[in-house]
Amino acid sequence: MTRETGGPADPPLFDDSVPDAADATDLAEVADTPPAPLLTLRDGLPSVIDTDEGLATAAAALAAGTGPVAIDAERASGYRYSSRAYLVQLRREGSGTWLVDPIPLTTMTPLVKALDGTEWILHAATQDLPCLAELGLRPTALFDTELAGRLLGYPRVGLATLVETVLGYTLLKEHSAADWSTRPLPQAWLEYAALDVEVLVELRDALADELRAAGKDEWARQEFDHLRGFEPTPRVDAWRRTSGMHRVRGRRGLAAVKALWEARDELARQRDVTPGRIIPDSAIVAAAQELPTERGALLGVKGFHGRGAERYARTWVETLRQVVAMSEDELPARTPRGDGPPAPRAWAEKDPVAARRLALARDALATLAEERNLPVENLLTPDHLRRVLWAPPRTREPGALLDGVITLLDGYAARGWQIALTAPLLTDAILRADAEG
Repeated sequence: MTRETGGPADPPLFDDSVPDAADATDLAEVADTPPAPLLTLRDGLPSVIDTDEGLATAAAALAAGTGPVAIDAERASGYRYSSRAYLVQLRREGSGTWLVDPIPLTTMTPLVKALDGTEWILHAATQDLPCLAELGLRPTALFDTELAGRLLGYPRVGLATLVETVLGYTLLKEHSAADWSTRPLPQAWLEYAALDVEVLVELRDALADELRAAGKDEWARQEFDHLRGFEPTPRVDAWRRTSGMHRVRGRRGLAAVKALWEARDELARQRDVTPGRIIPDSAIVAAAQELPTERGALLGVKGFHGRGAERYARTWVETLRQVVAMSEDELPARTPRGDGPPAPRAWAEKDPVAARRLALARDALATLAEERNLPVENLLTPDHLRRVLWAPPRTREPGALLDGVITLLDGYAARGWQIALTAPLLTDAILRADAEG
């Protein structure tokens, strides 16, 4: 779990102007405010379940509990190639907290059965659902506390921030980037992991009350139902995200980046280590700029370094030789050929009317998002917005156009509440852009 996510920075406590009496009073009150109490484990640290017998005991206790189940998973991002779960934390009223090490277990069936029909509480569900699904764990209902925070307009929705803001507890943030494939896991790490589910049930109940009070509980229900089917979108041409690739000139250099990235990725997959621990992106870029085809020349390239630079030198050299021997037809294009609309910055040149549609719609959505107190990207997924406005329905009869926009948004899996709020705005933007020509 990532406890903190991006968001607007907190406003400065003061500026360079001279504070008036009210400002001085506010500052004094802030200074006198005691720190929030540190969250601690109510029931102490449980033992790690790492046997099939132990899992059966944990599953029976969870099945006998009541209410929703708080769930979290720890991966070894930055250390391992896989995204598997190396620890699963669970807590339920009446059953307490359980820490499960899935690596040595031969089956997760008892836990799958125990959780069947329960509501899961997760924070940032899209991070944990894939690795839990690998274990056969899939929710029949869920509540995402991070997403609830976004719908409620909280400017920062990391777990620690929400716990402090909503519940008044301080949650320590260390160990989030730890190597959770380490065995045995240190006690401090286990305490950190157990705390992630300690107050999720309480946080869920408080946020659910706020959603009902704000009239957003139905929005949340639709969002949570949609999340149950979440699957990561495979990255197309992931090698194009190589850091520093813009410094590589020519299509052959681009081919070298692609080939070296793919060779590194295969080595990382085989060894189950994160690719950057073999050679960093900067080494790929350095080799692609020089295109050396001999071992000595490659290892002499400034910037070609990393734990696997010399160890896998034969692989890198053979890869570069293949790139040098490629025909022009085999070289990749400088820009990817996607199935969606072009980048928004190119719209004005390619289709000025479409660019106007997008500008009008963005302004309208920003205003609506501010009125409804939620991030504009949660009001409507930016990709859905671009796709509808780049290729809108042909008709300009208002009623038929609105129906067409609704159909397009529904086809992109926009939720009903999103469609109801945004389809009229997109329809209006299309009509206004055409009228303004």
